Amino acid sequence: MPSPNDIKKGTVINMNGDLWIVVEFQRVSPGKGSSFVRTRIRNIRTGKIQEQAFKSAETLTFEDVAYKNMQYLFGDQTGYTFMDNVNYEQVSMSGDMIGDDTKYLKEGLPVMIMTHNENPIAIELPKKIHYKVTSSPMAIKGDTAGGNVTKEVTLDNGLTAHVPIFIKEGETIVVNTETGDYVERVSA
Repeated sequence: MPSPNDIKKGTVINMNGDLWIVVEFQRVSPGKGSSFVRTRIRNIRTGKIQEQAFKSAETLTFEDVAYKNMQYLFGDQTGYTFMDNVNYEQVSMSGDMIGDDTKYLKEGLPVMIMTHNENPIAIELPKKIHYKVTSSPMAIKGDTAGGNVTKEVTLDNGLTAHVPIFIKEGETIVVNTETGDYVERVSA
């Protein structure tokens, strides 16, 4: 039987007949007492998010999920649409199903769609995504005093990121989707 130590982001847990997907998790080993896993889980049916702690000795019921490679097409008032590049099948998902990951979506982005019983339940983004800088304020002389100085730029999908001051408009950068942090500049 699976234990809380097997939990990772995207794990689907069956609790009291409802399916919950792990959004965030943290393993905690206190000085006294047994270790546990602190999670934020989202109800797949209702979209409700709650915090839940699981003791290491508990047994859980994990649900089997399948993964499909798909491509993000567009988002509108009805949801976000993805397409399977093999059979051109399209699926739509609501913003509640995708959660905070909607901010990283851009047209043509390859993603993994997680399905349970053939129904889409969540997406898994690439760990690093390339974005083009569409708006970048000019660096001001003297800004480098004090070491690691950053500025806020706007990217081609509307996302904002803090980057080093040498990044200019029109350049391509890499953003880590787990943290939202700037990783590196892509050389031309």
